[in-house]
Amino acid sequence: MLISYIINTLIVATAVGIHFEMLNWLSVKVPAMTIQNRTRVVVALMGAILAHIVEIWLFALAYYFIISVGNMGALEGSFDGSLYDCFYFSISTYTTVGYGDIAPLGDVRFLAGLEALTGLVLITWTASFLFVEMQKFWVKPNHD
Repeated sequence: MLISYIINTLIVATAVGIHFEMLNWLSVKVPAMTIQNRTRVVVALMGAILAHIVEIWLFALAYYFIISVGNMGALEGSFDGSLYDCFYFSISTYTTVGYGDIAPLGDVRFLAGLEALTGLVLITWTASFLFVEMQKFWVKPNHD
């Protein structure tokens, strides 16, 4: 249980760190780009999506490691033990869609719960970030 707690903490902290660094980098680089304002927003959005994909892969690799160890839990259902299925499970968990065709058992349940919470927080953080960035580039109407 202690090893599971340590792994979970490291994975969540790493995902948050990746997200922070990407949003920080985008907040500096995107305004400095010499492109149309609308394109800047698209670049910021694509950068944020890239960060989410990296974070999802991080969780997928953690699931793959945990189920490979054998005594820390498992994923069952429509699951063949592949990294690809771990990635699929991670996407549905991170986005809180939770299709239910793959279910966590044992200690891996805690990582799945933390991934859903982390995904929710990071997705809303991205929405807030993009709203602030879009406000910088929106043309303000002239009310004279």
